Amino acid sequence: MLKKLFAQQDMTEGTPWKKIISFGIPLLIGNIAQQMYSTVDSIIVGQYVGDNALKAIGSSAPVLQLLLIFFMMVGTGSSIMVSQYFGARDRANLSKSIGTAIIWTIIIGTGLMILGVFIADPLLRLTKTPSSYLAWSRDYLSIYFWGIHGLAFYNILSGILRGLGDSISSLLFVLVATVLNIILDIFFVRDLGMGVTGVAIATVISQYVSAFLAILKLRRYKDFDMAFKFLKPDRKASKNLFRLGIPSGIMHGIFALSMFFVQRLTNQINIADITTMVIRVDGLAMQPNLTFGIAMSTFTGQNVGAGKMYRLKQGAKQGMVLALSTTISLTSLLILFGKDIMRLFTKTQANVNLAYSMMLVLVVGYIAFAVTQVLSGIMRGAGDTMTPMWIIIFNNIVFRIPVAYLLAHLTRSPEWPHGKPISTFGSLVLTWLMGTVLISIFYRRGKWKNKALVKAKSEISPD
Repeated sequence: MLKKLFAQQDMTEGTPWKKIISFGIPLLIGNIAQQMYSTVDSIIVGQYVGDNALKAIGSSAPVLQLLLIFFMMVGTGSSIMVSQYFGARDRANLSKSIGTAIIWTIIIGTGLMILGVFIADPLLRLTKTPSSYLAWSRDYLSIYFWGIHGLAFYNILSGILRGLGDSISSLLFVLVATVLNIILDIFFVRDLGMGVTGVAIATVISQYVSAFLAILKLRRYKDFDMAFKFLKPDRKASKNLFRLGIPSGIMHGIFALSMFFVQRLTNQINIADITTMVIRVDGLAMQPNLTFGIAMSTFTGQNVGAGKMYRLKQGAKQGMVLALSTTISLTSLLILFGKDIMRLFTKTQANVNLAYSMMLVLVVGYIAFAVTQVLSGIMRGAGDTMTPMWIIIFNNIVFRIPVAYLLAHLTRSPEWPHGKPISTFGSLVLTWLMGTVLISIFYRRGKWKNKALVKAKSEISPD
């Protein structure tokens, strides 16, 4: 049973919900483990250094996200190409796609390593990061970008492995790296007293280890060729990579940009530590939704590539039920044990209470976000990355930023002269709800079905 659960998944055969679960469970565990990087970082600095160190890591997040849009672009494009060519059993194009993705990862990673170190400080100042922890935030980002290739390769290669139907390898690699990260965090911060710098170094080392393991695993596959002739930016593969990936890169960039401006508001309100706590827990709570989105993308890509369009409707219904059931169960646990979780980050009871109340606000939007992720995953897997991009642009620029600042203005008081914390978290929930409405409308229109790289051979069910 375990061997079957953790085997490479051909999602073009069998009952859709069983395939989605078999693929999704290892992926979910791996995503949660990867999220533990930043969560453990925050817990350790919060306990051993203090609330300002917690704020420093939180203030770094929007800058980091803004500069990672290029990896999101390559990762999304390569994953879609791999899943469709794997479903079509097209060895030549599969080999070219993987080789092209690897080369572009090296090129983009080198550029970001140089660029990130120089622009980290100006971007932090633009978000009005207070001087009391500005230096910590700058050091954290600088070290992170010097080691950017580890993060880049792990995420890109994991996307390729998922496209091949292999979610267990990514799980194993990130579990190894997470355990290593925890050990190094404690050693560098508690034992050597390196503070935020030690956390960054621990994360970089751990990410390089997971990337190295992913490379070794990829070389063992026989579904494609890893010959030197394929390790170059093939023109057709590059065109498809960026055509499919740029919308997701822009989407991620827009989301990061909205975080950037909301972080500016967060720093003015002076709740960066509260936001860090909530976002870390939120990141873990979001993993089932994000996992089902990735699983549905792979399921769709493989079946579109195999010409089995008739499986998509059934898979969409079953995937939606799984996502909603998981989300409802998880949010119930957050309501019951939320305060205990927040105490892991800080010894300040007032911060625990405020972070928990903001967590309850976000719980409202998790169900809506589950719907959005499943439908978006299907559309991306079919090759339509443009529609989710436009929805993200509208939601996070036209909608969220103005709403956040409007709520801040309306909730000003002597205690909160720049607005109450609800302004940042409430605007996020409203954004999720708006996104669900929009993605549902465009999904029902059905134009995403015509965006595949591999044209469907048949839409007739064998039943």
